[in-house]
Amino acid sequence: MDSDRIEGKTKETEGEIQQKWGEAKDKARDTWEDVKDKVEDVADEAEDRVDEHDETDRVKERSVSTS
Repeated sequence: MDSDRIEGKTKETEGEIQQKWGEAKDKARDTWEDVKDKVEDVADEAEDRVDEHDETDRVKERSVSTS
């Protein structure tokens, strides 16, 4: 009887550990995806600023060359 109770508790604990492990992996994956998204956003914004700066320089060059 005691061995059945111990075996049942062992399996229950294994299941809980597997559940926690799965939750930890999911959280780590979600965090990684959030970080990647933020980095992509920063890179896109930086690229947009560079493009705007380049366009401003071209406009200035055209106005100087036509003067």
